[in-house]
Amino acid sequence: MAGAAHSHVASPAALKRKRRFDLPSEMQEIKILANQKQNSYKIIVGRDILNHSSGLIKENLCYRAKKVAIISNRKVFKLYGNVVEESVKKAGFEACIYLMPDGEKHKNFKTLKKVIEFLSEQRMRRTDAIVAFGGGVVGDLVGFAAAVYLRGISYFQIPTTLLAMIDSSVGGKTGIDTEFGKNLVGAFYQPKGVLVDISVLKTLPLRELTSGFCEAIKQGALAGGELFNLTAHFLKDFPVKNFRQSFSNEEFLRLLEKLIAYQIDFKASIVSQDEAEDVDRRDSRSRKILNFGHTIAHAIEKVTDYKLFKHGEAVGIGILIEAEISKSVANFPEDELQLLSDIIGLAGKLPACHNLDSSKILQAISFDKKNINDGLEWALLEKIGKPVILEGIPQKTLEESIKKFLKR
Repeated sequence: MAGAAHSHVASPAALKRKRRFDLPSEMQEIKILANQKQNSYKIIVGRDILNHSSGLIKENLCYRAKKVAIISNRKVFKLYGNVVEESVKKAGFEACIYLMPDGEKHKNFKTLKKVIEFLSEQRMRRTDAIVAFGGGVVGDLVGFAAAVYLRGISYFQIPTTLLAMIDSSVGGKTGIDTEFGKNLVGAFYQPKGVLVDISVLKTLPLRELTSGFCEAIKQGALAGGELFNLTAHFLKDFPVKNFRQSFSNEEFLRLLEKLIAYQIDFKASIVSQDEAEDVDRRDSRSRKILNFGHTIAHAIEKVTDYKLFKHGEAVGIGILIEAEISKSVANFPEDELQLLSDIIGLAGKLPACHNLDSSKILQAISFDKKNINDGLEWALLEKIGKPVILEGIPQKTLEESIKKFLKR
């Protein structure tokens, strides 16, 4: 994908803000531009805009489109599904609904097969579309189903978790897990559009909030500067435990919308110039830098059978372990490691992990999808705001860093 690389997080003036679809409040529009025009799309961020989701869909679909399949899970659909369904129907589309099981353990071939069977039973055509309405599990699996059904059908992302809003719904990575590891089967397949309604976060469980903020801290650590400071100050000013009550605070809402838009804009600035994560790139703007914290996180998720940790919780642990590795091999400063630890503490309590087996984590790392030519590439930090891609990390360093954290 083409696009100007950002050296820093965009200022307010750099984010395009427009009224679209007669929305009740001003929204923010972030564009991802591609070399191939059909792969370009926009991300809309705002409040109370779910009932206008059909506007984004209708604007970006072929005039011959008749059906929209809304794929979600029971928990999300019970809360907000009728709003999206009615919006789709009012736009003149036939809406069909499929509710998949909830949780990372269901992001597999079995669920993918059922989704594809549903699309086939509904006789969905290439001119029709799918809406992935849920968190990262829904978005990843539905995006992959869209990529392979009829060799590609249009799809839209309406993420309902903080983590999905700022991460998995942006950039076109889709996929499922296998018994060998996380996201080992998938495709780069761009959505036609993304709609982010921050209002749905009011009902998000505390652990999901912690999960999302860990991802936000990761992106802040990579970007440094304004994004890192904005993320840290938001968590200090608005404790996660009071998140739901804070929705009555206009300043909270304004800053939450700003934070989410800046987080999305940062990721968009990376993926827009490295769509498919070029295997030969190792510079500080490579999409590979977004893997910071994830190598360890994916290993931890695998050894616990995706049952103990939310993805972002595992990322929070991964950040701290990989920061320790960074200290050993990239001279990451001790005071910045402590700063990261303090800010992750503000995101919420992470599940205990002292019973994890470090040898199993190391074994799981060997199956990581980032292995290239028998060497695992690591996204690490030289300092906050200065990521680096390194290969050939000594096994002893990995083992010592993991054990040091698990003993805490």
